[in-house]
Amino acid sequence: MSTHLLRQFPTLKALGAVSRELRFPWSYLSTLAVTEPSSPAVKTAIPGPKSSTMKRDLNLIQNTDVVHFFVDYDRSMGNYIVDVDGNVLLDLFTQIASIPLGYNHPRIMKVLTDPVNLAAFANRPALGMYPPSEFAQILSETLLSVAPRGINQVQTMACGACSVEHALKGAFMAYRRRERGGSPPTQEEIETSLLNTPPGCPKLSVLSFKNAFHGRTMGALALSHTKWVHKLDFPSPCWPFATFPTLKYPLEEFADENNAEDARCLAEVQDKIASAKRAGQPVACVATEPMQCEGGDRYGSPNFFQGLQDICQENSIALLLDEVQTGAGASGKFWLHEHFYLRDPPNLVTFAKKMLTGGFYYTPDMRPTEGGRIFNTWTGDPSKVIMLKAVLDVIKEERLLDRTADTGIYMIEILMAAQNKYPNLLSNSRGLGSLAAVDLPDGESRDKIVGKLRSKGINVGVCGSRTMRLRSTLTLERKHIDIFADRLHAALKEM
Repeated sequence: MSTHLLRQFPTLKALGAVSRELRFPWSYLSTLAVTEPSSPAVKTAIPGPKSSTMKRDLNLIQNTDVVHFFVDYDRSMGNYIVDVDGNVLLDLFTQIASIPLGYNHPRIMKVLTDPVNLAAFANRPALGMYPPSEFAQILSETLLSVAPRGINQVQTMACGACSVEHALKGAFMAYRRRERGGSPPTQEEIETSLLNTPPGCPKLSVLSFKNAFHGRTMGALALSHTKWVHKLDFPSPCWPFATFPTLKYPLEEFADENNAEDARCLAEVQDKIASAKRAGQPVACVATEPMQCEGGDRYGSPNFFQGLQDICQENSIALLLDEVQTGAGASGKFWLHEHFYLRDPPNLVTFAKKMLTGGFYYTPDMRPTEGGRIFNTWTGDPSKVIMLKAVLDVIKEERLLDRTADTGIYMIEILMAAQNKYPNLLSNSRGLGSLAAVDLPDGESRDKIVGKLRSKGINVGVCGSRTMRLRSTLTLERKHIDIFADRLHAALKEM
């Protein structure tokens, strides 16, 4: 599979001409570099003195325990992030997997300087009541143009967690409509809903999975089971959760064991659904990530997800696939669940991060029948959808799905080579497209290698209890992976 070169970034002269022609006082455009840096360059410890001072100042206002370093976003470019101390890092974490094309991409900057888009950026509408005139067209040209196969309904939201929250509402409403046989709610249901009691607020549940992460709002948090810091002290409904498969790698060497693991986990799902029904808290929705990201980059097989869909359909339960981190081409296909070859579309697919806007796709049976059931003040932001149009255009024009699939294969080759050389340190190299990971023996050694990589100009993430997580842009090239490989081997030698 061939790689495709990035288009040449516009020159500073061209950017200046755009600014003058549009008469925008955006002098920061002139600070953009012509191209991204050629390699990392580390001048200070990270965080450096300026970052440390800024962190101290910010800590007077809010807790900053998880701040890594402060960023100079004017100077960050492409696949490189620049901190306020002038350190240049190859960014393989990309704002928690949320940047599709890299920093300050010229096509995004062009959207920001186009006078046609001024009103969209100046006025954030309450989309549920006062959408802009062209909103249906914008959604058709963007979100619906990349909708999962067989789905033609979409609802925008602001972030991943609220996308999950409202998608769950869709599943609950559909379940209760079916129970009512399509009849309107009774007066008793209407009145008791305001009292947080049945039958208006029914005892329904959502089945999730151990090591899942779906967000930090209350409903999404009830589906999340990764870290105590996410959940401690917060009340939560007692909803069931099952075991997500733990696959052994290399997959081709452990096919029988992994098939048995799939069967065991699917049997547990069936048992949990039956138990919830007996307890008077039937499962209305099964929610899962196509790959558990925060939980440790844990993949499920096509066999597992096909079986999961079968179970949901047999029990009239909605299947929600949370593609907040895995969508928008991150896996080399636009949606990771495309790798599963499901017979039917999932009932609900949530998105955010690289999609720039939050939201969810849904099948017609999940569509609310009354206005205001899926609603908040903004229900998204049309300016983000306008930016998404530019992203989708670049993905198509530069065949970035093909590139991402190719660089993903190369990244795994690099990780496997390092794993073979340092088998006492690395294991379970795995990934699809821009989603890659490798395990260390424990959390301490994982954090140590991440710190060493950062000091050598490579920014990576962590997940699970001992996993190093890589999340690149869709514009990553093999040359970037070669730089990562050199710094990785240097860091491993020091372990």
